[in-house]
Amino acid sequence: MKEFNVAVVGATGAVGQKMREILEERNFPIKSVRFLASERSHGKELLFKGDAVRVETLTKDSFKDIDIALFSAGGDRSLEFAPAAVASGAVVIDNSNAWRMDPSVPLVVPEVNPEDVKWHKGIIANPNCSTIQMVVALKPLHDAACIKRIVVSTYQAVSGTGQKAIDELKDQSDDIAAGRKAEAQVYKEQIAFNLLPEIDVFMDNDYTKEEMKMVNETRKMFHDDSIGVTATCVRVPVYFSHSECVNIETERKLSADEARDILAKAPGVKVVDDPANRVWPTPLMAAGRDETFVGRIREDESIDNGLNLWVVSDNLRKGAALNAIQIAELL
Repeated sequence: MKEFNVAVVGATGAVGQKMREILEERNFPIKSVRFLASERSHGKELLFKGDAVRVETLTKDSFKDIDIALFSAGGDRSLEFAPAAVASGAVVIDNSNAWRMDPSVPLVVPEVNPEDVKWHKGIIANPNCSTIQMVVALKPLHDAACIKRIVVSTYQAVSGTGQKAIDELKDQSDDIAAGRKAEAQVYKEQIAFNLLPEIDVFMDNDYTKEEMKMVNETRKMFHDDSIGVTATCVRVPVYFSHSECVNIETERKLSADEARDILAKAPGVKVVDDPANRVWPTPLMAAGRDETFVGRIREDESIDNGLNLWVVSDNLRKGAALNAIQIAELL
Protein backbone atom coordinates (compact mmCIF):
# COMPACT_ATOMS: atom_id res chain seq x y z
CA MET A 1 0.00 0.00 0.00
CA LYS A 2 1.24 3.46 -0.82
CA GLU A 3 2.12 5.61 2.17
CA PHE A 4 1.68 9.37 2.45
CA ASN A 5 3.41 12.32 4.05
CA VAL A 6 0.72 13.99 6.15
CA ALA A 7 0.61 17.38 7.85
CA VAL A 8 -1.90 18.29 10.56
CA VAL A 9 -2.39 22.06 10.72
CA GLY A 10 -3.72 23.19 14.08
CA ALA A 11 -2.40 19.97 15.62
CA THR A 12 -2.64 21.20 19.22
CA GLY A 13 -6.32 22.21 19.08
CA ALA A 14 -9.35 20.12 20.04
CA VAL A 15 -10.03 18.98 16.46
CA GLY A 16 -6.32 18.59 15.70
CA GLN A 17 -6.02 16.27 18.68
CA LYS A 18 -8.89 14.14 17.34
CA MET A 19 -7.26 14.08 13.90
CA ARG A 20 -4.08 12.68 15.45
CA GLU A 21 -6.03 10.06 17.39
CA ILE A 22 -8.13 8.95 14.40
CA LEU A 23 -5.15 8.73 12.05
CA GLU A 24 -3.73 6.20 14.52
CA GLU A 25 -7.01 4.38 15.16
CA ARG A 26 -7.72 3.84 11.47
CA ASN A 27 -4.11 2.97 10.69
CA PHE A 28 -3.97 5.56 7.92
CA PRO A 29 -1.00 4.72 5.64
CA ILE A 30 1.46 7.35 6.84
CA LYS A 31 5.07 7.56 5.71
CA SER A 32 5.78 10.65 7.82
CA VAL A 33 3.72 13.09 9.87
CA ARG A 34 4.24 16.80 10.51
CA PHE A 35 2.40 18.69 13.24
CA LEU A 36 1.96 22.41 12.60
CA ALA A 37 0.56 25.12 14.88
CA SER A 38 1.11 28.72 15.95
CA GLU A 39 4.43 30.01 17.26
CA ARG A 40 3.35 29.61 20.89
CA SER A 41 3.21 25.81 20.44
CA HIS A 42 6.57 25.56 18.64
CA GLY A 43 8.74 22.82 20.11
CA LYS A 44 5.95 21.14 22.05
CA GLU A 45 6.10 17.36 21.72
CA LEU A 46 3.03 15.30 20.83
CA LEU A 47 2.90 11.52 20.85
CA PHE A 48 2.03 9.73 17.62
CA LYS A 49 2.20 5.93 17.37
CA GLY A 50 4.43 5.91 20.44
CA ASP A 51 6.91 8.45 19.11
CA ALA A 52 7.33 12.06 20.20
CA VAL A 53 6.77 14.46 17.31
CA ARG A 54 7.87 18.05 17.75
CA VAL A 55 5.35 20.75 16.77
CA GLU A 56 6.60 23.16 14.13
CA THR A 57 5.48 26.74 13.51
CA LEU A 58 3.09 27.01 10.56
CA THR A 59 4.60 28.94 7.64
CA LYS A 60 4.07 28.96 3.91
CA ASP A 61 7.20 26.80 3.61
CA SER A 62 5.84 24.08 5.91
CA PHE A 63 4.47 21.83 3.17
CA LYS A 64 7.55 20.66 1.27
CA ASP A 65 7.06 16.98 0.35
CA ILE A 66 3.63 16.85 2.03
CA ASP A 67 0.98 14.80 0.18
CA ILE A 68 -2.09 15.53 2.34
CA ALA A 69 -2.58 18.53 4.63
CA LEU A 70 -5.39 18.30 7.19
CA PHE A 71 -6.31 21.86 8.17
CA SER A 72 -8.03 22.73 11.44
CA ALA A 73 -6.73 26.16 12.27
CA GLY A 74 -9.57 28.56 11.42
CA GLY A 75 -10.73 30.28 8.26
CA ASP A 76 -8.18 33.11 8.21
CA ARG A 77 -5.29 30.69 8.54
CA SER A 78 -6.73 28.46 5.86
CA LEU A 79 -7.13 31.34 3.42
CA GLU A 80 -3.52 32.34 4.08
CA PHE A 81 -1.79 28.97 4.08
CA ALA A 82 -3.91 26.47 2.09
CA PRO A 83 -2.90 27.92 -1.31
CA ALA A 84 0.75 27.60 -0.28
CA ALA A 85 0.19 23.96 0.62
CA VAL A 86 -1.42 23.32 -2.77
CA ALA A 87 1.42 25.12 -4.54
CA SER A 88 3.82 22.74 -2.77
CA GLY A 89 1.94 19.76 -4.18
CA ALA A 90 -0.28 18.83 -1.23
CA VAL A 91 -4.00 18.17 -1.28
CA VAL A 92 -5.65 20.25 1.43
CA ILE A 93 -8.65 18.97 3.38
CA ASP A 94 -9.92 22.02 5.20
CA ASN A 95 -12.16 22.01 8.27
CA SER A 96 -12.91 25.75 8.31
CA ASN A 97 -15.67 27.64 6.50
CA ALA A 98 -13.16 29.40 4.25
CA TRP A 99 -13.69 27.31 1.10
CA ARG A 100 -17.04 25.54 1.62
CA MET A 101 -19.13 27.67 -0.70
CA ASP A 102 -16.42 28.30 -3.29
CA PRO A 103 -17.90 26.76 -6.48
CA SER A 104 -14.47 25.47 -7.50
CA VAL A 105 -14.01 23.55 -4.23
CA PRO A 106 -15.87 20.29 -3.52
CA LEU A 107 -17.68 20.07 -0.19
CA VAL A 108 -17.71 16.42 0.80
CA VAL A 109 -19.22 13.96 3.25
CA PRO A 110 -18.04 10.51 2.10
CA GLU A 111 -21.35 8.80 2.89
CA VAL A 112 -23.23 11.48 0.93
CA ASN A 113 -21.30 12.70 -2.13
CA PRO A 114 -17.98 10.84 -2.45
CA GLU A 115 -17.97 11.39 -6.21
CA ASP A 116 -17.28 15.10 -5.71
CA VAL A 117 -13.74 14.34 -4.54
CA LYS A 118 -12.84 13.59 -8.16
CA TRP A 119 -13.06 17.22 -9.32
CA HIS A 120 -10.94 18.87 -6.64
CA LYS A 121 -8.25 21.33 -7.70
CA GLY A 122 -6.11 20.92 -4.60
CA ILE A 123 -8.57 21.86 -1.85
CA ILE A 124 -11.48 19.81 -0.49
CA ALA A 125 -13.74 21.39 2.12
CA ASN A 126 -15.08 19.66 5.21
CA PRO A 127 -18.66 20.79 5.96
CA ASN A 128 -19.91 22.35 9.17
CA CYS A 129 -20.28 19.85 12.02
CA SER A 130 -24.05 20.29 12.37
CA THR A 131 -24.55 19.89 8.62
CA ILE A 132 -22.47 16.72 8.42
CA GLN A 133 -24.54 14.65 10.81
CA MET A 134 -27.80 15.88 9.32
CA VAL A 135 -26.92 14.99 5.74
CA VAL A 136 -25.55 11.58 6.74
CA ALA A 137 -29.02 10.80 8.12
CA LEU A 138 -31.00 12.48 5.34
CA LYS A 139 -29.18 11.42 2.16
CA PRO A 140 -30.54 7.84 2.11
CA LEU A 141 -34.05 9.19 2.70
CA HIS A 142 -33.56 11.78 -0.03
CA ASP A 143 -32.46 9.04 -2.45
CA ALA A 144 -35.55 7.01 -1.58
CA ALA A 145 -38.25 9.68 -1.58
CA CYS A 146 -36.76 13.07 -2.64
CA ILE A 147 -36.77 15.60 0.20
CA LYS A 148 -38.60 18.85 -0.61
CA ARG A 149 -38.17 20.69 2.67
CA ILE A 150 -36.05 20.44 5.84
CA VAL A 151 -36.74 22.14 9.17
CA VAL A 152 -33.94 21.58 11.68
CA SER A 153 -33.33 22.74 15.24
CA THR A 154 -29.91 21.99 16.69
CA TYR A 155 -28.71 21.52 20.25
CA GLN A 156 -24.96 22.02 19.94
CA ALA A 157 -22.28 21.16 22.49
CA VAL A 158 -19.80 23.75 23.75
CA SER A 159 -16.86 21.79 22.31
CA GLY A 160 -17.94 23.22 18.97
CA THR A 161 -16.53 26.52 20.21
CA GLY A 162 -13.27 25.00 21.45
CA GLN A 163 -11.40 24.13 24.64
CA LYS A 164 -12.00 27.52 26.25
CA ALA A 165 -15.76 26.94 26.06
CA ILE A 166 -15.40 23.45 27.57
CA ASP A 167 -13.43 24.98 30.44
CA GLU A 168 -15.96 27.77 30.88
CA LEU A 169 -18.89 25.37 31.18
CA LYS A 170 -17.03 23.39 33.84
CA ASP A 171 -15.96 26.51 35.74
CA GLN A 172 -19.45 28.02 35.65
CA SER A 173 -21.03 24.75 36.83
CA ASP A 174 -18.53 24.56 39.71
CA ASP A 175 -19.15 28.20 40.63
CA ILE A 176 -22.93 27.82 40.66
CA ALA A 177 -22.73 24.61 42.71
CA ALA A 178 -20.56 26.47 45.24
CA GLY A 179 -22.92 29.44 45.37
CA ARG A 180 -20.59 31.77 43.48
CA LYS A 181 -21.48 34.05 40.57
CA ALA A 182 -20.74 32.47 37.20
CA GLU A 183 -18.56 34.61 34.93
CA ALA A 184 -19.16 34.59 31.17
CA GLN A 185 -16.21 35.27 28.88
CA VAL A 186 -16.37 32.89 25.91
CA TYR A 187 -20.10 33.39 25.39
CA LYS A 188 -22.08 36.59 25.81
CA GLU A 189 -24.13 35.01 28.58
CA GLN A 190 -23.77 32.17 31.06
CA ILE A 191 -23.94 28.79 29.32
CA ALA A 192 -24.15 26.55 32.41
CA PHE A 193 -27.78 25.56 33.06
CA ASN A 194 -28.80 27.76 30.14
CA LEU A 195 -29.45 27.72 26.37
CA LEU A 196 -28.15 30.30 23.92
CA PRO A 197 -30.05 30.59 20.60
CA GLU A 198 -27.09 32.23 18.88
CA ILE A 199 -24.22 30.38 17.21
CA ASP A 200 -21.85 32.54 15.16
CA VAL A 201 -22.85 36.06 14.11
CA PHE A 202 -26.27 37.29 13.01
CA MET A 203 -26.70 38.10 9.34
CA ASP A 204 -28.91 40.63 7.56
CA ASN A 205 -31.81 38.15 7.34
CA ASP A 206 -31.76 37.63 11.15
CA TYR A 207 -30.46 34.09 10.76
CA THR A 208 -27.05 33.32 12.23
CA LYS A 209 -24.12 32.35 10.05
CA GLU A 210 -24.30 28.82 11.52
CA GLU A 211 -27.91 28.50 10.43
CA MET A 212 -27.18 29.66 6.90
CA LYS A 213 -24.26 27.22 6.69
CA MET A 214 -26.75 24.40 7.17
CA VAL A 215 -28.98 25.81 4.44
CA ASN A 216 -26.30 26.42 1.83
CA GLU A 217 -24.06 23.43 2.53
CA THR A 218 -26.95 20.96 2.38
CA ARG A 219 -28.05 22.24 -1.00
CA LYS A 220 -24.49 22.14 -2.34
CA MET A 221 -23.86 18.53 -1.28
CA PHE A 222 -27.28 17.34 -2.44
CA HIS A 223 -26.76 19.18 -5.75
CA ASP A 224 -30.24 20.67 -5.43
CA ASP A 225 -30.91 24.35 -4.78
CA SER A 226 -34.65 23.75 -4.83
CA ILE A 227 -34.69 22.03 -1.42
CA GLY A 228 -36.23 24.30 1.20
CA VAL A 229 -34.06 24.40 4.32
CA THR A 230 -34.56 26.42 7.49
CA ALA A 231 -32.55 26.09 10.70
CA THR A 232 -32.43 27.30 14.28
CA CYS A 233 -29.11 26.63 16.01
CA VAL A 234 -28.83 26.62 19.80
CA ARG A 235 -25.81 26.22 22.09
CA VAL A 236 -26.55 23.93 25.04
CA PRO A 237 -24.63 23.08 28.24
CA VAL A 238 -23.29 19.75 26.96
CA TYR A 239 -19.57 19.08 26.54
CA PHE A 240 -19.56 16.79 23.48
CA SER A 241 -21.96 15.71 20.71
CA HIS A 242 -24.51 17.77 18.82
CA SER A 243 -28.19 16.80 18.76
CA GLU A 244 -30.75 17.78 16.14
CA CYS A 245 -34.49 17.64 15.74
CA VAL A 246 -35.06 17.26 11.99
CA ASN A 247 -38.41 17.49 10.20
CA ILE A 248 -38.56 16.63 6.51
CA GLU A 249 -41.22 16.71 3.81
CA THR A 250 -40.76 14.30 0.90
CA GLU A 251 -42.29 13.96 -2.55
CA ARG A 252 -43.14 10.30 -1.92
CA LYS A 253 -44.58 9.21 1.39
CA LEU A 254 -42.21 7.31 3.66
CA SER A 255 -43.65 5.45 6.60
CA ALA A 256 -41.67 5.45 9.83
CA ASP A 257 -40.98 1.73 9.41
CA GLU A 258 -39.68 2.19 5.87
CA ALA A 259 -37.47 5.05 7.02
CA ARG A 260 -36.06 2.88 9.82
CA ASP A 261 -35.29 0.09 7.34
CA ILE A 262 -33.56 2.50 4.97
CA LEU A 263 -31.49 4.10 7.72
CA ALA A 264 -30.56 0.74 9.26
CA LYS A 265 -28.77 -0.10 6.00
CA ALA A 266 -27.21 3.34 5.48
CA PRO A 267 -23.44 3.80 5.82
CA GLY A 268 -22.37 5.68 8.93
CA VAL A 269 -25.84 5.52 10.53
CA LYS A 270 -26.90 3.61 13.63
CA VAL A 271 -30.63 3.44 14.35
CA VAL A 272 -31.43 3.58 18.07
CA ASP A 273 -35.20 3.80 18.17
CA ASP A 274 -37.29 1.94 20.73
CA PRO A 275 -39.46 4.54 22.47
CA ALA A 276 -41.57 1.87 24.19
CA ASN A 277 -38.48 0.95 26.19
CA ARG A 278 -37.24 4.56 26.37
CA VAL A 279 -34.31 3.89 24.05
CA TRP A 280 -33.14 6.78 21.89
CA PRO A 281 -29.86 8.56 21.06
CA THR A 282 -28.27 10.93 23.57
CA PRO A 283 -25.12 13.06 23.49
CA LEU A 284 -23.42 10.77 26.01
CA MET A 285 -24.20 7.75 23.82
CA ALA A 286 -22.59 9.40 20.80
CA ALA A 287 -19.51 10.86 22.52
CA GLY A 288 -16.37 9.11 21.34
CA ARG A 289 -18.25 7.17 18.66
CA ASP A 290 -18.02 7.50 14.87
CA GLU A 291 -21.63 6.73 13.96
CA THR A 292 -24.46 9.18 13.40
CA PHE A 293 -27.24 7.99 15.70
CA VAL A 294 -30.88 8.34 14.62
CA GLY A 295 -34.00 7.76 16.70
CA ARG A 296 -37.49 9.08 17.51
CA ILE A 297 -38.39 8.29 13.89
CA ARG A 298 -42.07 9.08 13.44
CA GLU A 299 -44.46 10.41 10.87
CA ASP A 300 -45.37 14.09 10.94
CA GLU A 301 -49.14 13.96 11.28
CA SER A 302 -49.54 17.60 10.27
CA ILE A 303 -48.66 16.94 6.59
CA ASP A 304 -49.09 14.08 4.13
CA ASN A 305 -45.45 13.19 3.49
CA GLY A 306 -43.56 14.21 6.61
CA LEU A 307 -41.12 12.60 9.04
CA ASN A 308 -39.51 13.65 12.31
CA LEU A 309 -36.04 12.42 13.29
CA TRP A 310 -33.72 12.88 16.27
CA VAL A 311 -30.06 12.88 15.12
CA VAL A 312 -27.02 12.82 17.43
CA SER A 313 -23.30 12.65 16.62
CA ASP A 314 -19.92 13.44 18.17
CA ASN A 315 -19.14 16.87 16.75
CA LEU A 316 -15.36 16.54 17.12
CA ARG A 317 -15.22 13.13 15.46
CA LYS A 318 -17.74 12.71 12.62
CA GLY A 319 -18.49 16.43 12.73
CA ALA A 320 -14.87 17.36 12.05
CA ALA A 321 -11.79 15.13 12.36
CA LEU A 322 -13.21 11.79 11.24
CA ASN A 323 -14.93 13.25 8.18
CA ALA A 324 -11.68 14.90 7.11
CA ILE A 325 -9.76 11.63 7.42
CA GLN A 326 -12.49 9.74 5.58
CA ILE A 327 -12.00 12.22 2.73
CA ALA A 328 -8.26 11.47 2.85
CA GLU A 329 -9.09 7.78 2.64
CA LEU A 330 -11.19 8.46 -0.45
CA LEU A 331 -8.18 10.16 -2.02
